[in-house]
Amino acid sequence: MGRAESLEGKMSTHDPSDPWSRSDGEAELLQDLGWYHSNLTRHAAEALLLSNGCDGSYLLRDSNERTGLYSLSVRAKDSVKHFHVEYTGYSFKFGFNEFSSLKDFVKHFANQPLIGSETGTLIVLKHPYPRKVEEPSIYESVRVHTAMQTGRTENDLVPTAPSLGTKEGYLTKQGGLVKTWKTRWFTLHRNELKYFKDQMSPEPIRILDLTECSAVQFDYSQERVNCFCLVFPFRTFYLCAKTGVEADEWIKILRWKLSQIRKQLDQREGTIRSQSFIFK
Repeated sequence: MGRAESLEGKMSTHDPSDPWSRSDGEAELLQDLGWYHSNLTRHAAEALLLSNGCDGSYLLRDSNERTGLYSLSVRAKDSVKHFHVEYTGYSFKFGFNEFSSLKDFVKHFANQPLIGSETGTLIVLKHPYPRKVEEPSIYESVRVHTAMQTGRTENDLVPTAPSLGTKEGYLTKQGGLVKTWKTRWFTLHRNELKYFKDQMSPEPIRILDLTECSAVQFDYSQERVNCFCLVFPFRTFYLCAKTGVEADEWIKILRWKLSQIRKQLDQREGTIRSQSFIFK
């Protein structure tokens, strides 16, 4: 929905379907708004605000629902709330307020307004999260680069590399009987998902066999962000990652694991059927 080319100078005509066009010489381009992140996804916005923002940080981004609809993502303590901002063709609608120009819309946010959600959350919009963040360089110049003549080849590196489809990290897990949340260290290797009390614990608390898992999906039923669940016949496990990006990574690799397990089962069933046909 973003527009690649910038519009320069005053425009004599105004296209009501185009929020980037200027209705007069003073109106700012939405693209020039420092806290407009165009096609940033919902989960990426949550990751940015939770990792680098603070309470009251906010940003504007495109909504993927339809053209002319935007999302205001706001950090509220340890969660991120999302609110619709609609461009009607002639004005910006936000809640019960309507702004005739982008300039008035931006001026409203400069006054640090108070926003209330349907769940009763009250948030003061304090800190616009900039699209461009100046970061100090963390790279160093190479002073020495030489290879030790050990006789090893690139094939010797393969066994030391992590096997495909492995992952580890901290996740917050909901208890089974007592519905409290505790942070645990998770490791994924082969078809087993293990969780430990912490990263230094030698023995896992539990080992989950993914061949018994029927589904992995995002979960929005919990009062937490970045949650997903693993569905087993005996129980559904609810897990939360620190950021939306992390949750997405876990879901993708777990789903990939399940797809590989199903392929292996289909191949085995096909082999058994072919063998039974031969011996008939």
